[in-house]
Amino acid sequence: MSGLDYQVKQINSPGRYDGDDWDPASSVGVTATIVALWRALASRQPDALLDDPFAEPLVRAVGLEPIARVLDGEVVIGAITKERITARTRFFDDYFVVAGSSIRQAVIVAAGLDSRAYRLAWPPGTVVYEVDRPSVLNFKVETLDALGAVSKVDRRLVGVDLRDDWQAALRDAGFDPHQPTAWSVEGLLVYLPPSAQNLLFDTITVLSAPGSLLATEDVAGSDGLFDHRLPTLTEYWRRVGLDLDMAELVYRGQRDSVTGYLTSRGWEVSSHTAQEIYERNGFSFPAETPAASGETGFVTATLRKT
Repeated sequence: MSGLDYQVKQINSPGRYDGDDWDPASSVGVTATIVALWRALASRQPDALLDDPFAEPLVRAVGLEPIARVLDGEVVIGAITKERITARTRFFDDYFVVAGSSIRQAVIVAAGLDSRAYRLAWPPGTVVYEVDRPSVLNFKVETLDALGAVSKVDRRLVGVDLRDDWQAALRDAGFDPHQPTAWSVEGLLVYLPPSAQNLLFDTITVLSAPGSLLATEDVAGSDGLFDHRLPTLTEYWRRVGLDLDMAELVYRGQRDSVTGYLTSRGWEVSSHTAQEIYERNGFSFPAETPAASGETGFVTATLRKT
């Protein structure tokens, strides 16, 4: 297993193709900037459940004027999106806090503009590997270095496209497959072909020692996500002035259940509905978000000891 195969994209999504390129200001890379925008806005809320002081400067450094207009309050957004990102971010934050009680090696797959290495309290001796395209990681490092930001953990950048041999790149950065690992795969799966999603979890399983942990998402009814939410998001961003067709960035096709697939690979899996995660953070699950719209659920898993 080396990299993930994206070639199917040429058939069912003309916006993406094998070997395509992006950064935080283009193509699918813009989605990482949008998520950072929501984190920045959520951090401003009174009694905020999320505190990400690095999200706003990262968004501003990307330089997309329509997104900056939202950040500056020229365009008002509703609470639902901020609550969704707050709940998701808190889920993964809490996961790493719990994992840190016993695990000293973490891998953030498709790290994007994630700033957890700078804002979470990591136990001494922990190593965090961030895996993403070199253009994305280099942009983030240059921006945070200019701010004088200091990582709170031994942070190692693994600049590699997931379609390439990211397993070898991770090992070259010092990753130890014999040591239990806390993996996170956040906000990524719909941007992979279904076969590549499975290959990703196969590779993570191969690289994981017994007792390793994994946190990820599972989209209930992906057709609902594509047909209901994505056109709405596309229209919103076009009104703001950002010509980004969200439907061209994702992969359609029948996906295996993340819970079922991981279980078949030897993981003990716990599933959490979106409503559960909303309510855990004191939010009311939006009534206008039916199951058919593809609301994302969450998964945590432990690789069984052999």
